[in-house]
Amino acid sequence: MQGDASIQVGACQCGGQLRGKRSGGGFIGPNQSFYNGRNSQRCPLSIDYKLLLTQIQALGQTLGFSQIAVAPLDLSSAEPHLQHWLAQNFHGSMDYMARHGMKRARPAELVPGTLSVLTARMNYLPRDTTEGWQDAEWQRLRNPAEAVVSVYARGRDYHKVLRNRLDTLAQQIDALLADTLKPSGFEYRAFTDSAPVMEAELATRSGQGWRGKHSLVLNREAGSMFFLGEIFLNVALPASEPTSAHCGQCTACMDVCPTQAIVAEGLVDARRCISYLTIEHDGAIDEALRPLMGNHIYGCDDCQLICPWNKFAQSSSLPDFDVRAGLVGQGMARLLAWTEAEFLRYTEGSPIRRIGHVRWLRNLAVAAGNALRQADDAALRAALQAHLTHPSEVVRECVEWALTQGLIGA
Repeated sequence: MQGDASIQVGACQCGGQLRGKRSGGGFIGPNQSFYNGRNSQRCPLSIDYKLLLTQIQALGQTLGFSQIAVAPLDLSSAEPHLQHWLAQNFHGSMDYMARHGMKRARPAELVPGTLSVLTARMNYLPRDTTEGWQDAEWQRLRNPAEAVVSVYARGRDYHKVLRNRLDTLAQQIDALLADTLKPSGFEYRAFTDSAPVMEAELATRSGQGWRGKHSLVLNREAGSMFFLGEIFLNVALPASEPTSAHCGQCTACMDVCPTQAIVAEGLVDARRCISYLTIEHDGAIDEALRPLMGNHIYGCDDCQLICPWNKFAQSSSLPDFDVRAGLVGQGMARLLAWTEAEFLRYTEGSPIRRIGHVRWLRNLAVAAGNALRQADDAALRAALQAHLTHPSEVVRECVEWALTQGLIGA
């Protein structure tokens, strides 16, 4: 993913073997020959890898990807940073981040047979985004009565969009190599925020951009408003050139973070990050952090909205990321009134659905409490009171807390 400073690598834990329509079990290396370990036969091939990459990049453009590049496999220099992040428990309750050891930094160990990694970038701003969109988002955040969902989550679930298109791209690569690789076979595995993959590290090393101080990947022509995906291949494509960093002395993202979750340049303490707290974190939210969360109910874009490079952010070419009805400009009372069945219906096909109705209500209760602290609202208070007997202790406690905030602000 890319839209979230606290979640660097992925949201589930699946390793595995490369896959493909033809599974000869071989590796296609830069010496343009195929070695099949089962019969020890070498078959001369004729592959122009630079031309192949150019063809792949053209195919990627037609599928809505903004950029396709190739990352090297050696990520060993990133291991100390990952180890430090884990040792400080900055991953919070995301235990899956510590699984698989250092395989995250070793693509060929994570997916045996990998010889190169294609990295893909896809813009996600809605197609109708206009100049000044950042100012419009700040206006939402200044309206305490409006429930704000992170920009990336207002459309279709990006996991589905990217994964389907990465698979399609891989199948098209398979077709390109159909004659050249027979009988060896092309094999691949596609990922997008769904495995122990160091997505941002692979992206920066393949020239997709550089790591900003908020830890996200920044691109001079697209800012940071894009998703990342990868295809692990058994074809040794030439690695792309990395780009240099262009943040300079700017610390705007660090300074603007409501909870001061960016504890050092490129280092995010997820336990304080609003994206983590509203999406990944299960259970009650620390009371000390609640007043700092404002009206964020799913994710947080503050460190991206303030970034000067995002004046260059590009709109998506796909309708998938257009804003879904009911997710923007909504009052908290209306969203609090959703039953679980309504929540599931309105969030079908949305990444929001994964947090479930309980976390949804918890987040809304925290935001509602912050709104009541600024101005009393009888309708909002009534919407909260309707959940005082909710089966979830977490929801009940957050609702009780929210109702007391109006008294504090009085």
